[in-house]
Amino acid sequence: MRRLLLFAPLLLITVGCGVMPTSESEATDAAREVARKAGERLYGQRERTAEEVGRSASGIDGVEVLRISGTSTHDGDGVEVVVRTSGSAYEGWPASEEVVLRRCFEVRVSPDSEWSEDPRDVDCPDGPPLTFAPPPEPPRLPYEELRAKLPRVPEGGRVDEAEVRRTLAALGLSPAIRTEVKADGGRVGVLLSLKGNGFDAQDCLLARVGPGSTEVWVPPRIQRMPGEGGCTVGNALDPKPSPH
Repeated sequence: MRRLLLFAPLLLITVGCGVMPTSESEATDAAREVARKAGERLYGQRERTAEEVGRSASGIDGVEVLRISGTSTHDGDGVEVVVRTSGSAYEGWPASEEVVLRRCFEVRVSPDSEWSEDPRDVDCPDGPPLTFAPPPEPPRLPYEELRAKLPRVPEGGRVDEAEVRRTLAALGLSPAIRTEVKADGGRVGVLLSLKGNGFDAQDCLLARVGPGSTEVWVPPRIQRMPGEGGCTVGNALDPKPSPH
């Protein structure tokens, strides 16, 4: 019985040492987790160019972009980004020395990719991290110009949708500004909007021309968040109540 009791701790130590992760593997797992989190940040259904994806990835803390493949997220297999991240773990018992490793992973950005998809381990390409020019400044939405140019229709008059459309055409708007016009119930609603990123509040301008009243306004920020429906021509015709 005594011999059996002495053997049991030895067996436990041997088995334990066989499954204990090394500091190097722990540091690698930590670096992989940074890359996986970056993939979550880049995930989305909105179509983006390879440059847009690379620029977004390079702005994530702890991530260096070393290579980009593909043209857009919706073309072929999407955009594949090779990123370099770092992870750390402690070595020795008690923990006394920190081990820091830099590893490279490939993150795929596509409508077909999965949320929180594990990045693929790859060799780090030679050369320095890629750099990206800042995105172009979005055009300004012409609040004052629209307010000054839209027709004023007297009480009892009739709103001419074609005149509203001619007014918008005469403003010479940037191609980046999307316009929508809709007539309903004797009124004409107008939407001017810029493409959003799917996360932040969208920039848009609403207007409504009716007998005795012409209004131009920017919806509250909460209404301009994705899925809230504030930047729609329907909201111009029948505005949502302001949040309290």
